[in-house]
Amino acid sequence: MRFVTWLLSTAAGVAVATWLISGIYLTGPHTGQAELKHKLLPLLLVALILGLVSSFVKPVVTFFSIPFIIFTIGLFLLVINALMLMLTASIAGGLGIGFHVQGFWNALWGSIVITVVNWFIDVAVLEDDDRRPGSRSRARSRSRSRQGQG
Repeated sequence: MRFVTWLLSTAAGVAVATWLISGIYLTGPHTGQAELKHKLLPLLLVALILGLVSSFVKPVVTFFSIPFIIFTIGLFLLVINALMLMLTASIAGGLGIGFHVQGFWNALWGSIVITVVNWFIDVAVLEDDDRRPGSRSRARSRSRSRQGQG
């Protein structure tokens, strides 16, 4: 369930980025039901590619960029996120998915938008799951507190 929620929230972030930033777009119809039908699967595939890139490539790039990250007080992480989005667009283009990012600045703003949307969905949806009665994380915290009392 967590994977599906993550995939949908990343796809929503990519969708918002394509809507807000003219240099990030999916090819195909631009209005109506045809747009939704044509772009839903590509959005999910782009979200999956972005997740794979962020899981496997980003840690290596981040590790080798530690001096730049320290020197820029962490701002270089924005550059890394933008480069990961550009790499995602390149991979998607190679696979025939019509996802395009035109230029570094569009990628930078797009990565910020995707991060903010993911954060918002994570706080609004996923954290709400933790507050429900009987949720696993609440049960775990109760059992931990009981063990400490003992």
